[in-house]
This record gives sequence, structure tokens and C-alpha cells, in this order.
Amino acid sequence: MSINEATRFDWDRATAKTGLEPWMRAAHDEDSELWEDESLEEVITRQDEEEEDMVGAPRHYNTGNIECIDAIEESMSSVAFKGYLKGNCMKYLWRYDYKGKQVQDLQKAGWYLNKLTEMVTEENT
Repeated sequence: MSINEATRFDWDRATAKTGLEPWMRAAHDEDSELWEDESLEEVITRQDEEEEDMVGAPRHYNTGNIECIDAIEESMSSVAFKGYLKGNCMKYLWRYDYKGKQVQDLQKAGWYLNKLTEMVTEENT
């Protein structure tokens, strides 16, 4: 597929993941090699393959040098952090049926439960 064959749906999929600015610049920059190296279809396919892990490693929780969950753990006692993990597990179980992302919310609840289980297991060995 060439850039000229892209439908509005192709553009929506491409811009939803990367933002419009890079595409605008590439489209207006005659020297850009973006379209010579990679077709729009290849870009969309590549972006689909690079989907973000919204359960185990969401990008918005890992900015800077430390992941958010690690900073939270370091900021509280072991007992408090276990309560935090339990509370988040309960939160995702409580609302999984209401947000429209049931599987993702159940996976998040499972992530917090696994983290809590690992912590308690480590403390008891």
C-alpha cells in the first residue's frame, strides 16, 4: 500500500499510536525517506506488533530511572506495601465488569495478586 492508497481508517490506526506530528512532518518533508524505506502498511503492521503491555509494563508507569511500583514499594513498610497490593487487587476485581476492559482488569488484579504472593512467599522462606 502506498501513502496515496491509505484510507482514513489506515491513517486513524497509524496516528492513534504515534501521534500526528511525525506523520505530518514526513508528509511535508520532501527529503524524508520514511515512505521510501517503509510503506504505510508496513508501519501499521510494525506498530501492531509493538503493542504496549498494559498489564505488566505500561509505558506511563516507567518514566525516568525507576518504575512506579518500585518507588511505591520503597516508600512504605512491608506491611503497608502488602496492603497496597491487596487493595489494588481488590480494586480491579471490584470494577472489572464495569469499565469495558474485563480481561485487562482481571489480568491487572492477577498481576497484583502474583506480586503479593511472591512477597509473602519470600517472607516465609
